[in-house]
This record gives sequence, C-alpha cells and structure tokens, in this order.
Amino acid sequence: MKIIQTNIYKLSIPMHPFSIATGTMYNAQNLFIRIHTDENLTGVGECSAFPVITGESQATCYEMAKEFAALWKDKDPLNIPARMAELHAFTAFNSTAKSAFDMALYDLAAKADDIPLYKYLHGSRKPLETDLTIGIQEPEAMAASAVEFAKKGVRIIKVKLGKNGDRDIACVKQIREAVGDSIQLRIDANQGWDFETARKALGEMGKYNIQFCEQPMRHWNDHLLPDLRASSPVKIMADESVFDHHDALRLIRAAACDYVNIKFAKSGGILEALKINEVCAAEQVPCMMGGMLESRLALTAFAHFASAQDNIEFYDMDTALLGHKTDPVTGGIKYRGYFLEIPESPGIGADIESGFLDGCEQTQI
Repeated sequence: MKIIQTNIYKLSIPMHPFSIATGTMYNAQNLFIRIHTDENLTGVGECSAFPVITGESQATCYEMAKEFAALWKDKDPLNIPARMAELHAFTAFNSTAKSAFDMALYDLAAKADDIPLYKYLHGSRKPLETDLTIGIQEPEAMAASAVEFAKKGVRIIKVKLGKNGDRDIACVKQIREAVGDSIQLRIDANQGWDFETARKALGEMGKYNIQFCEQPMRHWNDHLLPDLRASSPVKIMADESVFDHHDALRLIRAAACDYVNIKFAKSGGILEALKINEVCAAEQVPCMMGGMLESRLALTAFAHFASAQDNIEFYDMDTALLGHKTDPVTGGIKYRGYFLEIPESPGIGADIESGFLDGCEQTQI
C-alpha cells in the first residue's frame, strides 16, 4: 500500500466563549486531513491547535501539514513507526500537527484489518464516563452552572481555575455547597498558580473532597511539584508538564505527580501516547484521556484509545459538549448521557461532512 494524496483542511468550528486561566476561546481552530492510498483506502485525522500550550496555531499546523504530506508521498502508511520517525527527523516539536497524521495512519491500519480502532489496539469496550467542564466565570455563576449540570445527570464536574487563588477557593466552596457531596469534583488550574498560591489553594480545597488538581503551576516549576505534592491534601495530575514518555518518567521518578493527563495534541498522537501510558502503568500511575477543542472525530479516536488502555481510569472527553455551535461529524461516538459509545465500524468510524469541508480553506498534496 502506498500514499498517493493527502487533503488538508482548516477545520474551524465556532464556539460559545469558553475561558480558562490562559485565555478565552471563541473558535476551535482545528486541522483535518484525509490520506488517500493506491488501494482505495483512506485514513482521516484531526488535531486542535492550542498555542498557549503547544506553541502551535491552526496556521502553523496547516503549513507543517503540507511538508508532512510531501514527505509521505509514495510511502507505506502501514509502517507507522517509520512514518512518524520521518516527521520527527524533519522537525522537532510540532506535536499537534503530527498527531493528525498519526491518527490518520492508525485509522488506515485498522481499516486495512477491517476492525474498529480499539480492537486494532488490542482493547475491548469498557465504560467511558466523561466529566463536564465549567469555564472560568464569577463564583456565583460557576456554582449555578454546576447545579444545572447536576440536574442534567452529570456526575463528574471539572472546574477551571487559576486566575486568582482566593477567588478559586471561594469558587470551589460555593460549587461544593451548591451540588452537595454526591458529585465528583476535579479542578484544573492550567498552570495559573505560583507555588505559594497553589499550596494555599490546595490546602484549603482539601476540605471539599476534590478528586485531583490538574497542572497547578507552569511547567518550568516542575522542580517544585514534589514539595507541593507532599504538602497537598489534593492529588496532583500532570498535564502541560508531560508531552512525551520521557517527561512522564521524569516527573514520576521525582515523586512530582499522582496521575498523568494524556492528550494527542501534546504527545504527537497514538504512537507516543502508548509509550506514555506504558511508562505510567509500569510505575502504577493512572492516566486520564484528555483533549483540546477537537470535534467528535478526534474524540472518537480518543475513546478508542482510552478503551484499549486499562491504565486510563479518568476521562475528560467533553469538548464537543462545551459549546461547539455546529457538529460537522458523521458517524463517531455517541453520548449516552455522559457515557461515550464507540462505533463498531472499521477504523475510527467517523468522518467530516463533505459540505462542511467545501467551506474550509484547503489544499491537496
């Protein structure tokens, strides 16, 4: 099998404004690719650019995609390690753009075997219950949102924090009082705190039964994470500090985190995500499957991957529920309440409507 053509699209999805510590998002600035082969099989992939985390934008992903597509022309798509090694040899970093190409290769490989992606990854179905995230607002508004979530059957709420430590403490207090003890709460500071703020905030929040805190400080403060973890009544999950399995092992060996958040946009896709999870499993550190602002297409790939990994115990796969104003995906996961149902069709089992793609900026290599 050989790659004969790659179509590249700027997949822009309008959103209701959503705020985290590092800024407010108004659009999902994604990239979609379709790889064509000489055996009439196609593979699809999607990534979501998040400049303040990965340093990549939709524009940079689009330009790098052109280079990647040219590198792979006339190459065997089923040799995934070799193809990804070519991308890594061509450019450092650019994990987000690479992840779309990695995803398309795995889609093709599973289709070539005529099985769903989770089976290609030697997995089986398991319950995948996602949280639902509350973006940064005033504490009263966030508490009101939490109550509405609970009324809709949400059992796990993720709370975005990181702007102001004292305000964050007040916010968590109000949310816990508003929803009671039956709702699982987890928090995400998105690198927004310094060490002293993080220590104070987590010390106070311990009384509100918080499952874990994602990424309390900037990645350059990783050396302070062991001390923070030792003093915190809330478990620590590393997110922006872990891009690859080397990062994961470094933090785990330093006793810097309890959990690790895996995202394809950071890892460069499934191939490296498998290595991250393998390291974490060997060290008995559970993982979460997370994402940026992907459509249901990439979310479906996330669900396949998470279902195939026993060590992934937490699921943050709510991006399509967070405010996308349109859903251009055909097939793909279905939400049964807040549980994700994976399709049984070969590969990822999802695609993007041709009519939506017609309106996107695009190129062909």
